[in-house]
Amino acid sequence: MSASSQRKLIYIGSYAEATDPGVYVCELDETTGELTLLHQASGLKNPTFLNVDTAAGRLYAIAEGVDETGRRRGEAISFSIDTAQGQLAEISRAFTSPDPTCHIQRQEEVGYLVQVSYHGGHVVLVDVTEGGRIGEVLDLSQHTGHSVNPERQDRPHPHSAFFSPDNRFLFVPDLGLDLIRAYTVDPQQRKLRVHGDAPVHPGAGPRHLVFRPDGHFAYVINELDSTIVAFRYDAEAGQLHTIQQVSTLPQDFTGENGCAEITISEDGRFVYGSNRGHDSIVVFEADPETGLLSLVEHVSTQGGHPRHFALTPGGGFLIVANRDTDNIVTYYINKETGRLTATGRTLSLSKPVCVKPGYSSAFRQ
Repeated sequence: MSASSQRKLIYIGSYAEATDPGVYVCELDETTGELTLLHQASGLKNPTFLNVDTAAGRLYAIAEGVDETGRRRGEAISFSIDTAQGQLAEISRAFTSPDPTCHIQRQEEVGYLVQVSYHGGHVVLVDVTEGGRIGEVLDLSQHTGHSVNPERQDRPHPHSAFFSPDNRFLFVPDLGLDLIRAYTVDPQQRKLRVHGDAPVHPGAGPRHLVFRPDGHFAYVINELDSTIVAFRYDAEAGQLHTIQQVSTLPQDFTGENGCAEITISEDGRFVYGSNRGHDSIVVFEADPETGLLSLVEHVSTQGGHPRHFALTPGGGFLIVANRDTDNIVTYYINKETGRLTATGRTLSLSKPVCVKPGYSSAFRQ
């Protein structure tokens, strides 16, 4: 199927009981921004984060399971994708973590999965075998320590994992420790090796991270104090160096807020972040030479608690998941200014928390 005729599939994860639909497949109309529900998969408890392997036609999801001792554990589930029908078929599932997990990432060259456990404070490396089957747990790295917020930072809380653009390093923002931990994956031993830490300011609570596509800069969004920290990235050394800190909120906002997702346009010119409380998407322009951010606008998400959002390949649309109001909202993106305009189209789904486009693009979010 050519890129021009390929169905524009969007995958959505949610909070759900195993008896209810939890992962949804939608089709995006790139003229109107309308989302049409094609398929929904049940049998997963809280499949709140997804990873899509478009080239192989597979989707990976986290979920929560209970082992024979009654302990809640983290699972990984793989699906095959029927793009013609817009449907998922389960391939395999397996326990991967001694605690529920909150994020899943894929190492594209080797095929490892990485999951992080917010409550367990650890990172797990998982093998993927032939046909996309979930393999054995290769390693578990336990974080230790705490930071300054006694309620949210009394212990480690790794929240996500992202590979560098060249896949040499794995970066894990830890909300509980106020740092981003860098790992390498030992190819012979197939183990995680700690490479170093990049601290952020105390009480920040780093949650998610994005690299500029050229690999020169990276940005982390901080959940606890509603800021974004910009870094210069030394790709050879695998090190992040802080260059700027900006607020995600308007100066006159005085309510409670917690940030969630961050991403960047394919050309690296615009950075987007979500505010839960202010319930908005903040848009920044990124200087191509310095990487520094300047505010463009705040746009209402037309719903409550925007847990996650994504840009579509090609940069035409932003799609946001509002967990507390059970709705998905789409926006046109002005590629010259970065500004957002609501399409007027919404889709009602129960407790959506992750949005992943599943059609071809050279750019990785």
